[in-house]
Amino acid sequence: MYIVLACCMSVMSMAQLNTDRITAIGRNALYFDDYVLSIQYFNQVIKLKPYLSEPYLLRAIAKIQLGDYVGAELDCNAAIERNPFQPGAYYTRGFIYRHTHQLEKAEQDFSEALIFAPENRTYIAMRADVLAELQQYDRAMQDINHLLHRDPQSAALHFEKGTICLRSNDTICALNAFKQATEYDSQNPANWSALGLVQLMQDHQEDALISLSNSIDYGSKWAGDYINRGIIYYRKHNYRSALADYDKAVALAPRDAQCFYNRGVLRQELGDYNRALEDFTQAINYAPDQIEIYYQRGLVLLQLRQWQEAWQDFNTIIMRYPHFLPAYYLAAQAQTSLGNSKEALQLRQQAYNLEQKKDSIQSLATTMQMAESQPQQRDRRKEFSTLAAQNQESNVEENKYDSDTRGSVQKRYTDVVNEPNIFLSYYATNTNVDALRQTNYSHATVDAYNRTMRLPAPLRFTTKELTLTADMVNQHFAQISSLSHQIDLLEQMATPHSHNNSLLCAAYIARAFEFALVQDYTSALDDVTRAILMEGDLYFAYFCRANWRYKWLEYKRAMGEPTDAADFELMMRDYDYVIHHLPDFSFAYYNKANMLCIQQDFKAAISYYTQAIAKDSDFAEAYFNRGLTYIYIGDTEKGITDLSKAGELGIYQAYNLISRFQ
Repeated sequence: MYIVLACCMSVMSMAQLNTDRITAIGRNALYFDDYVLSIQYFNQVIKLKPYLSEPYLLRAIAKIQLGDYVGAELDCNAAIERNPFQPGAYYTRGFIYRHTHQLEKAEQDFSEALIFAPENRTYIAMRADVLAELQQYDRAMQDINHLLHRDPQSAALHFEKGTICLRSNDTICALNAFKQATEYDSQNPANWSALGLVQLMQDHQEDALISLSNSIDYGSKWAGDYINRGIIYYRKHNYRSALADYDKAVALAPRDAQCFYNRGVLRQELGDYNRALEDFTQAINYAPDQIEIYYQRGLVLLQLRQWQEAWQDFNTIIMRYPHFLPAYYLAAQAQTSLGNSKEALQLRQQAYNLEQKKDSIQSLATTMQMAESQPQQRDRRKEFSTLAAQNQESNVEENKYDSDTRGSVQKRYTDVVNEPNIFLSYYATNTNVDALRQTNYSHATVDAYNRTMRLPAPLRFTTKELTLTADMVNQHFAQISSLSHQIDLLEQMATPHSHNNSLLCAAYIARAFEFALVQDYTSALDDVTRAILMEGDLYFAYFCRANWRYKWLEYKRAMGEPTDAADFELMMRDYDYVIHHLPDFSFAYYNKANMLCIQQDFKAAISYYTQAIAKDSDFAEAYFNRGLTYIYIGDTEKGITDLSKAGELGIYQAYNLISRFQ
């Protein structure tokens, strides 16, 4: 922590204690998910100008992301004290109250926010959600209907309406709302999942089966979908499919007691008592207060002739629910098998006394299926032995080949968005550049500079930089301090044509990358510009300067701040400079095309994507983005052709888009 603060002070010194700039850097870090770092920036602003409201609110947002709701609430209070007329502060505090189950306070704050911003969709939707939790369904529905009047084809709003209806036990209303959600967004698994749940509640099992299968086919990763579909298969006596779904549910939610419990009940019925015992034991580990699990495990233990363990489970039930009659008889059975006739007699006498009082609670028994009551149990044991063997084989294959690329990937929903820009960074991960993609993520100019070993790590091309840990942030700030000291010394020794000039240029380049990694893009731009002025043939530096200027402009747009057209022009000029001097640098063409898409100059963007592809015929991202651009201008045929090529080259999400546009 001390190092971070010290580093922050170092940056502050360079910024001459400009709190506006420090706040901007902190907001930038917050936007790029560097929450710990952003808090350090806001702390410094608060120390310097404690009367400002904004840094408290921004720090509250960062703390929310870190799960510190207490600290976030205090910061919201401080922000409101300093400026009681900002709706964002009330909204943020309402968000905190909602997540800490202070629903009345949450509703008050959302309503307060709406006084200052009465048509804010987010505020209205959040209040509706809280009102539903407060069981004020009429008011919640008023809010949702108000939004639906403005946007009647919003699948998300129909989904929210269905959720409110479901909370109020109006399953007919919920059914209609979720149906409309699927009509307006037919490839979102959440819509089908909700619809399937309501259909299951209404005992429309065939319809529920179709809806839940659609949710799963469109990429649902929610274990509940597999549990619910497994229940339907179970009821239809399709035990093979039910077990497969329960296996998948366990894989998706390996700490969910319900997943193990359901699978255990099925295995119990099929006579696989050993595996059922394992499942019930796991379920108890994750939900030790669920008495029904002890009951089912006790029944299995009786079947396995493990009398002592069975008695312990039934005794646990008796101790917690002394009026539950069946537990006494089953405990007595276990004691008899242990040879404890006296204890068994006492248990039966207790059960008899309960019957005489007629106050026995039977609800637990009615919710469970006892293994002894299944008439076809023995006949199913042979079936299960075959099923179990096949299940073991499938697990081996699944563990070996399981990935998002398996199965009908065209049914897995993907957003219609361009692939991101390509950047130079010290960090790149396998998730950022998919191993399936055949794009050549290298260039001779960058490779040559890496061989000079002037940077602390080799530069790599990536579509997304690695999120830094707190320790990594500390290291990079320390590196900034070290490079700053080195630069000061080299500047003192610099003379025309001196060897030190080359070292100084390299130091500026290195510090520019360090600034970029901590999201201080203005400082990064300053340093890389100094390096370019010293050595004009650092063409990759122009590429980096354009990229960092784009990141800075992206952040300003996201924050609703005005952007300077001149900055955009400077960015495009840098890309052009690289293209002119390095005509084979495909990434410059690609990034410029992405910028032209942002400007909605689609024809020009297509031209630059085409040139990028000409330089690298396996440029998967360029095909993908050009395909989407063709679709934007109405040339669906060419768009699908390009998306097909992108899918071939490894961007498998393209197949989902093909299925939707063809």
